Amino acid sequence: MPMRLIDGFATTSALSEIFSDASILRAMLRFETALAAAQARLKMIPPGAAAAIAGIQSIAADSLAEDARASATLAVPFVKTLAGRVREIDPQAADFVHWGATSQDLLDTALILQLREAREILSAGHARLSRDLRDLSDRHANTVMLARTLLQPAPPITFGYKAAAWFGAVERSWQRVSTAFDESIQIQFGGAAGTLASYFDRGPELARELAQELHLPDPPAPWHAHRDRLASLVAQCGIYSGALAKIARDIALLMQPEIGELSEPGGESSAMPNKRNPSGCVVALAAASRVPGLVASFLSTLPQEHERAAGGWQSEWPTIAAAIQSTGSALAAVAETIAHLRIDPARMLANIQATHGAVFAEKAAMLSGKNAAREALRKGKLSGEHPEDYLGSAEFFRRRLLEGK
Repeated sequence: MPMRLIDGFATTSALSEIFSDASILRAMLRFETALAAAQARLKMIPPGAAAAIAGIQSIAADSLAEDARASATLAVPFVKTLAGRVREIDPQAADFVHWGATSQDLLDTALILQLREAREILSAGHARLSRDLRDLSDRHANTVMLARTLLQPAPPITFGYKAAAWFGAVERSWQRVSTAFDESIQIQFGGAAGTLASYFDRGPELARELAQELHLPDPPAPWHAHRDRLASLVAQCGIYSGALAKIARDIALLMQPEIGELSEPGGESSAMPNKRNPSGCVVALAAASRVPGLVASFLSTLPQEHERAAGGWQSEWPTIAAAIQSTGSALAAVAETIAHLRIDPARMLANIQATHGAVFAEKAAMLSGKNAAREALRKGKLSGEHPEDYLGSAEFFRRRLLEGK
């Protein structure tokens, strides 16, 4: 499915496909097919009914979205459509479609199936970025550059240290995203009130069978109105996308012509043919800027009423999908930028020298006192000829960051 024009920075082609209408319907059909298969194996429904349900390979979107407004759930028109299709194959089997399940079981598990696919894409993108950042840091362990505090020149660091700091932030935040995926990706199966009462005492047995059929974990209990795991996933995406945006912001600033220490392939300007814009950074920043608002939106839905929410749960799916897609868009843009990033060590050194030793005033003050340092700076007697001699523990910290300390 092609991306919509207005979503070009908010997703990628692969993630857009995962959350497309066709993908949603495939995931919903997968749940219903798996449920029937599990029930048939446990001799709860006739094997022929499960076979008839499995025989439906696709459901068209048609008017499902419009029809869902009447019942406030996509599950109702979907199940009606599926039952009608099954009835054409086996009239008796139609009675066993969605047998004993509830709307939220269907929709939540379909969402989880989508999140499992999205996780694979994000994991691959992060692995690429992590590898390239580590390599970048190692290659520039001795490349000296200005630190910048409050956007002003400060004592030198190495570019390897800077890249290692980027690596550390995205690696730590990704571990939390990964853990949140682990906690979130599990079936939802509770029936009308979260007790699976329609199956009498066999509900837990069926839940385990359904989980095995879908290759998903079986949680301790249904989680219809308890969305803390998904909230953690969305929140961790907010932190991870922020770490990605930090990299993009730094690169865009260092790419300014008056600094010129880094450059990415960039994009053209529609008005100025001489201009090369930090396009990858711009895409990453645009995508990441959406996520904090999505985090807030999701957190606002957490106080859900009793055993089934009236409005809060129904608002979540597009919020989660948008958060995952925006995070993935930022990740893809930063990973591509880092893969093709060009570093200019000579310009980095020239920018240090252009301060005429001012960034070494701290060193002079430590050795001779602040007044003497100010006087030396006024007379132009502070030297910056050997900035590598004032790197302190930069290399020690760089290595620790790459080791995951």
